[in-house]
Amino acid sequence: MRVVLQRVKRASVTIDKQVVGAINHGFVLLVGVHDDDTEADIDYLVRKITKLRVFEDQQGKMNLGLAAVGGEILSISQFTLYANTRKGNRPSFVDAGQPEKANRYYQLFNQKLKATGIKVATGEFGVDMAVSLVNDGPVTILFDTAHK
Repeated sequence: MRVVLQRVKRASVTIDKQVVGAINHGFVLLVGVHDDDTEADIDYLVRKITKLRVFEDQQGKMNLGLAAVGGEILSISQFTLYANTRKGNRPSFVDAGQPEKANRYYQLFNQKLKATGIKVATGEFGVDMAVSLVNDGPVTILFDTAHK
């Protein structure tokens, strides 16, 4: 799995001009699934993301985690994280997970994030979405379970 995490001041996702998910400060997660991913990859990412200390403490050091600051998560499915751009100018998406598995893993990932007690808002799998965010920092971190 690949996840691009962005620390945000606020974020929302809109489908057909209707906001379907919104958060205050926290993380926007762009989530891509590969066919070789396992549930162990989901557990790894949930643990790493929910424990990630990238919020400032009283000394201005990135030392606090999401729960410590009352942060929230907006999770967005994004198969294009597996774009292959080595040949030509049109990306290939053959490395992205098959839709059935990708949706199942995306839903399970979100359920496991929610089980940690953190508020999780989502977009919808497989639809065109408009994501709006105010990046904070900016802080952007890439997770790739193929390289853990």
